Amino acid sequence: MFFVDTLEFEGLGNRSYLAGGPSAAVVIDPPRDIDQVIAAAVRRGVRIVLVAETHVHNDYVTGGLELARVTGAAYLVPAGAHVSFARTPVADGDTVTVDEHLVLRAIATPGHTPHHTSYALAEDGRGVAAFTGGSLLIGTVGRPDLVEPRLTEQLAHAQYASAHRLVDELDDDVPVLPTHGFGSFCSSAQSEGDATTIGKERATNDALTLDVDTFVAQMLVGLDDVPAYYAHMGPANAAGPAPVDLTPPQRADAEEIASRLAAGEWVVDLRSRMAFAEGHVAGSFNFEGEGKLATYLAWLIPWGKAVTLLADIPEQITDAQRELTRVGIDRPAAAATGDPVGWVRAGEQLASFPRARFADLAEARRYGDDNVVVLDVRRDSERAGGYIDGSIHIPIHELHGRISDVPDGVVWVHCAGGMRAAIAASLLDAAGRDVVAVDDGFDAATEAGLTLTRPDETH
Repeated sequence: MFFVDTLEFEGLGNRSYLAGGPSAAVVIDPPRDIDQVIAAAVRRGVRIVLVAETHVHNDYVTGGLELARVTGAAYLVPAGAHVSFARTPVADGDTVTVDEHLVLRAIATPGHTPHHTSYALAEDGRGVAAFTGGSLLIGTVGRPDLVEPRLTEQLAHAQYASAHRLVDELDDDVPVLPTHGFGSFCSSAQSEGDATTIGKERATNDALTLDVDTFVAQMLVGLDDVPAYYAHMGPANAAGPAPVDLTPPQRADAEEIASRLAAGEWVVDLRSRMAFAEGHVAGSFNFEGEGKLATYLAWLIPWGKAVTLLADIPEQITDAQRELTRVGIDRPAAAATGDPVGWVRAGEQLASFPRARFADLAEARRYGDDNVVVLDVRRDSERAGGYIDGSIHIPIHELHGRISDVPDGVVWVHCAGGMRAAIAASLLDAAGRDVVAVDDGFDAATEAGLTLTRPDETH
C-alpha cells in the first residue's frame, strides 16, 4: 500500500512530498532544511531512496542535493537543467522503481521552466498521484516569466500544452500534487482550495477550458511582480546549495544592536506589528514572524546585507532562521529576545508610532488636515481594483529605495490588510518620517466614507 505525506511551507506558499511504500520512498522538491523530511521518513519507517526535482527552482533554495548526499538516495534532476553537480538526469518517459509495486514516471511538462518535469506515481500500473511542481496547479498553472523575458510567451504556450498532456495521459481520479500555488509568487494566479484531481482540473482550470490564444493572452496580462530575490535562487540551485547551519546565532546586547545599525546593517524585529508600533529600536524594521517573513524580507533587503533578528522568545528566532535559510539568508549575524527595553542603551528611548483604521483616516481628512499623505503600498494589480482618491502609490517592494518620493507630511500608509503597511511604516519611521500605520482591511475604506477611484470604470 502506498502513502503520500505532504510537507507544507506556508510562508513561501509551497509544498514538498514524501511518497512511498512499506520500506522505501521518494521525496519531491524538498526544502532547504532537510531535517524535517528525514524526520517524516523516520515516522513512516521508510528509507529515502530517491530525491526528485521537478525543476531548478526560482523561489527557494532546494535541499535536494544535501538530502541525497545524506541519505545516499539517487538525485533525479531534469536532463535539460544546467547544473554544476553530479545527479541522475531524467528525461521524458524515464521510469524508476520507488518500492515494490511503486514506479515513478517522468513526464516532460515545459512551461514554468523549459526543462520542467512532472512525475506520475503508479501502483501496479495504476496511477495514484501526479507531482506537478510548477506545471498544473490547483485552478491555475505556474507562471512562465521567471526564466527569461524573451521566452515568456513561448513558455506560456508550453504551459498550455503541458497541462493538456497531463490530463490526456492521467485518469480523472489521480490526485494533482503541485509544489507551488498556495500563496507562492511562482503561481500565475492564486489557487483556490487545498486539493484537486486531474478530473477537477479538466473541468475548471483555464488552461484546460479556454482556447490557447485566450489562455495565453489572459496569463500574460495577469502576471504580477517578481520578488527580487528570485534572481538569486536559480543560480544557487544550479550551483548546488551548501548544507544549512541552524545553530543559534550569537546573542546581541544593546551596544551591538546599536553598532550594527550604525554600520548600515538591517535589524529586523519579528514581533507583532502592534507590539512594534508601541515600542521598538529606532532604525529597526518590522517583518512579523507570523507573516510572509521570508518572501518580504528577502524581497526588500539588499542582497547579502547582514541581518540581526529581534523577537519576544528564542523560538521565534529559531523559526525565522529556518524560514530564511529557504531563501538563501543563511545565518543571522546576531539575535536578541526578551523585553525590548533591553535592546536600547541606557538613557535611550524606544521609538513608536500610531496605528489607525480607515475610519480614523477619513476623520483626519474630513477635518481638513492638509498634512495628511496617504501612501498605498499594494501591488499594481491590487491598486487597479480601486484606490483612495488622492493617495500616492509606491509598492512595498520599491519603498526602501523611494522614501524620498513620499511627499512631506504625516504619512498614513496602508495595504490590503495591515502586514505590509506595518513593514512600510517601519521603513518610513526608520527614515525619520512621521507615520501612521493603517491596520485595517481595505474594504473598510469605503465603509469609512473614503472615496475610491476605480481605474476600470474610467475607460
